[in-house]
Amino acid sequence: MNQFVLGLQARNLTVEIHHHSAYQIVLSNDNPFNSTIDGKLYEHIHGFLIKPHVRHFCVAEKGTLNILNIEPYSSIGLQLSGSFKRDEESIIFDFPQEINSFFDTSKNTLNINAVLDSLLSKQTVTDYDQRVSKILEYIKDNYFRSDITPQTFADIVFLSPSRLASLFKQQTGSSLSKYLLWTRMRQAVYLTLTDKEKSLTDIAYDTGFYDLPQLNKYMYEMFGMPPKALKFSSDLIQIY
Repeated sequence: MNQFVLGLQARNLTVEIHHHSAYQIVLSNDNPFNSTIDGKLYEHIHGFLIKPHVRHFCVAEKGTLNILNIEPYSSIGLQLSGSFKRDEESIIFDFPQEINSFFDTSKNTLNINAVLDSLLSKQTVTDYDQRVSKILEYIKDNYFRSDITPQTFADIVFLSPSRLASLFKQQTGSSLSKYLLWTRMRQAVYLTLTDKEKSLTDIAYDTGFYDLPQLNKYMYEMFGMPPKALKFSSDLIQIY
């Protein structure tokens, strides 16, 4: 999975009204579903793409939804930002053919992996600066540490925090703090859905959050449900 994408597949899903800081793609795997986006009800649709911070909720009582949350300043996020017309907050897909056309996927396929492959194929390959690569590797190995600060990163590559922040943003499209948060969120969601014995408090600490309330805050912002609800529905939701 691309480091700036969080993907879930959910059956019989209903979530509360929420908004988050990501671009979100929601596609039906089978049956049409209903969604209210920015106060407007859309019935029997097959999917949508929305900008960050747009309030919405979904009801799919008889089907499976694929949900992709994409960091807005990643290369994929910037790519998606150019898909919207002026003042447009959402793009609605009433029919599967519209999904195929929009994402340049094979006719009559709703395979989410095909959509991901199409998005990734349009990315510009970046040959990261050695210092950025070193930071990426450090986050991969140490995301669970809650004492990481901008100075932590700066000391690793012998740059000032401001110079490193500028270099990292220039090369990845994301701030260091957002990249670290997304890494922690991916791990927290994975543990929530796969380790039924581990408490949510332990999951929060094990993935670098200060406490469970902080994890609650970010997970609700991302998915419209707290970790408890995600864990409770773990038989209906999987991460990919």
